[in-house]
Amino acid sequence: MDVFHVTDHQGNKITESKTIDYIEKALGPKGQTADGLNTWPGKRVGVHTIGDHSAIELIGRDRPGLLSEISAVLADLHFNVAAAEVWTHNRRIACVLYVNDDTTCRAVDDPARLSAMEEQLKNILRGCDDGEKVAHTSSSMGFTHVDRRLHQMLFADRDYEGGGLATETDSPCTFKSKITVEHCVDKGYSVVNVRCKDRPKLMFDIVCTLTDMQYVVFHATISSDRPYASQEYYIRHMDGCTLDTGEKERVIKCLKAAIQRRVSEGLSLELSAKDRVGLLSEVTRVLRENGLAVTRAGVTTVGEQAMNVFYVRDASGNPVNMKTIEGLGKEIGHTMMLNVKKAPTSAKAPEASGWAKTRFSFGSLLERFLA
Repeated sequence: MDVFHVTDHQGNKITESKTIDYIEKALGPKGQTADGLNTWPGKRVGVHTIGDHSAIELIGRDRPGLLSEISAVLADLHFNVAAAEVWTHNRRIACVLYVNDDTTCRAVDDPARLSAMEEQLKNILRGCDDGEKVAHTSSSMGFTHVDRRLHQMLFADRDYEGGGLATETDSPCTFKSKITVEHCVDKGYSVVNVRCKDRPKLMFDIVCTLTDMQYVVFHATISSDRPYASQEYYIRHMDGCTLDTGEKERVIKCLKAAIQRRVSEGLSLELSAKDRVGLLSEVTRVLRENGLAVTRAGVTTVGEQAMNVFYVRDASGNPVNMKTIEGLGKEIGHTMMLNVKKAPTSAKAPEASGWAKTRFSFGSLLERFLA
């Protein structure tokens, strides 16, 4: 039997009946389905349909302004981006975008139009690759949780082997993750111990990675002593064998990558505006023109309202100049609401007047969007 003691993002007890009902249904016997799963081995771009949207998967080498180029291509081809999740890690980028026709608001089923879109997106990603490594994905998202799918894409792309522009060791104020793998002789398990800075979805990221590496978790102990987390997993191969020495090193590298993928240093820009065709293209263009590189992004639409979060850094690698953010606010403030969070310690971020400090949870928003 598994027992989980959980709270909401603010650390409060969950009392809302809708949330409790959703958890019960999601964890119940009908909560998981494998219908609609396809495979696209070796592709940079994959497309499939979910309801009234086409889901696009992209993976390749990251560079400043890439998300702007991708969204511009989609806008030029009359695709509207209704939701998206974008992760970057070790100079690689993985995206899952939900698009539809900008006039009918329905999924696009014209093979010629989809083929043209795929080819243009591939050309953009080819421009990112320098021959050292090409993108690779192993399966489509289907009904897989979007965060799980992003982990799968980056894992298949072997992002854990690359050296990124910044890692947790580059920042003296960041608690360095400590991961060990030992052998439990008495019980015949390999024991994975993880101690790192706690954050939402940490357990999710670790368990997804172990599962995608074809390991079975038999027992686990999870504890949180804010701001740190301690997690212990007793694992074996699917055939019942424990890990050998070479596998231990690979597990450590893969888990470190899984922990780091969702961590974003620098500024978080939360934008809210009435949804319209080309909005993502406009916002990412403005960010690019102001010298900001997007390291992670969440885009969703609830009703007529677009709610976007962009984690950004200076494209040259320097701390973000707050004058840049002030100019950004003046440029887009007349059409959308902007909230700046996670400001550098050297400066205080300007806050839009009348804008409450809110916290977006894009996992739940995407689930509502796809419902």
